[in-house]
Amino acid sequence: MPEDHDWEAYKVPPTRTPVSESTTSVPNPTNYFQPAFNRVFDAPITFFRELIEQLQSKNKFYYYHQKFRRVPDLSECLEGDYLCYYEAEAQWRRDRMVDREIVEIVRERMAACKQREGPNQFQNCAKEMELLAQVTKAYEDRYGDLGYHGNARTCLMKQKHRMMEERKAAQ
Repeated sequence: MPEDHDWEAYKVPPTRTPVSESTTSVPNPTNYFQPAFNRVFDAPITFFRELIEQLQSKNKFYYYHQKFRRVPDLSECLEGDYLCYYEAEAQWRRDRMVDREIVEIVRERMAACKQREGPNQFQNCAKEMELLAQVTKAYEDRYGDLGYHGNARTCLMKQKHRMMEERKAAQ
């Protein structure tokens, strides 16, 4: 997906805003009210804001997304360790939200490719289709059939049952 628009392919139409020509000798009152307004109201507020910004610039706080440390999985928690259960459940919910967003982003890329390519979408968007199929299958394998009220314990049991079925199929 291109990072920037191709300005040669999608040219911006010229502006159609007419140029105003003064045809009267009476002065425009806004030419007098605007500077007065700026001096009376805007200048003190701007001065005060710049003063506050200057004081706050010493204590810069850069906010990015919140980073959580990885906690042990539910299978690694000791029996009766309810705090570990709670942290593992919160970690699982965050992972589920991230995985859901990954699927949504890939789906949006696929839709954009289909929109862009039109009738040639099957040959030009094959890579996106394959990626969407892989991501959707991985999400379905991990979180499918859990429902809205799924939690880390039911997800772990689902993975355990799937592993047992794979072992039986391998024998």
